[in-house]
Amino acid sequence: MMLSDIEFLDVVRHTPLVAIDLIVTDGHHHVLVGQRRNRPARNTWFVPGGRIMKDETLDSAFTRIVNDELGIRSLERSAARFYGVFEHLYVDNFAGEPGVSTHYIVLAYAITLNATAPIGRFHQHSEYAWLLPTELLIRDDVHENTKAYFR
Repeated sequence: MMLSDIEFLDVVRHTPLVAIDLIVTDGHHHVLVGQRRNRPARNTWFVPGGRIMKDETLDSAFTRIVNDELGIRSLERSAARFYGVFEHLYVDNFAGEPGVSTHYIVLAYAITLNATAPIGRFHQHSEYAWLLPTELLIRDDVHENTKAYFR
């Protein structure tokens, strides 16, 4: 069941969200990042990822997020390496509602793909880039929560 924006804002106001982030590399140590279209983290480079929905298993969420974010069907969680648990705190929220922060608990998974494969769904990101970790760590336009994966 999809929540209305008002219902979802109430959830964001009162509870952490659980998400999966994808640490996608190309086999040559480059990391895939997308230019975020939406809040939070709008206009910054960020790794692909998405929320886990109520009653959705981790396996189903992983496959859905890989498809939604990368346009890759049928990649299973068992093909990825668990990267760790991270916490993302934002002072804003998806709706831009003043005084409402966003708190994510993130399960990060690493996968390796061929950099020449067509990647991306452009409803969340305006463009994609492959960056070396050393590059993304020094750039001001890469979000701190993405940098945390490489420190």
